[in-house]
Amino acid sequence: MGIVALLYLRKMKHKLLLLFWGLLGCAAAQEAAKYDYKLLATTKTSTMEKELNDAAEAGFVFSGVMGGEAAFGGKEVIVIMTKALGGEAAKGTLRYKLLATNKTSTLEKEMREAGEQGFDYRGQTVFESLFGGREVAVIMERDPSKGELRYDYKLLATSKTSTMQKELREAGEAGYAFQGVMVGKTAFGGAEVVSIVKRVR
Repeated sequence: MGIVALLYLRKMKHKLLLLFWGLLGCAAAQEAAKYDYKLLATTKTSTMEKELNDAAEAGFVFSGVMGGEAAFGGKEVIVIMTKALGGEAAKGTLRYKLLATNKTSTLEKEMREAGEQGFDYRGQTVFESLFGGREVAVIMERDPSKGELRYDYKLLATSKTSTMQKELREAGEAGYAFQGVMVGKTAFGGAEVVSIVKRVR
């Protein structure tokens, strides 16, 4: 075997060793990672928005939302917030809005207004609550680190999947990115498919 080949093999062996130790380090870091969680549950829009922002002040970040009937509280909106432990959490920087309505036009208008203020879509759910019957709720987040980013939103609601397919394609051609979808019986007009799309300005 030539000298060039030997040098190449040594170089590859060195790279493989570095990769191996790097993967071990990543695995150890993931294993060592710890998290704190906060579960928020309420039947009132105003209460949930306040709780979201109180949790954000303590360094928690939105992770997921569910609306419906919970065994531990009746019909509620339930949100899970997450905070990574062991490091400095960015406290008091994120802000949240919870939008809830049973009218497509109202929700789209409120989302557009929030988008103009720099709020980004985070999650949506259909739920039956004490503060408005069957509604669609959307959680939005503003992150000051994203600077002057602003967003346009469209809400697509229909009882026909073929219509939704057509509307999604048209939105995509106009530069809108899909954000979320759900199927549920809402005051929007019975059993519907509800999709949200977003375009960065």
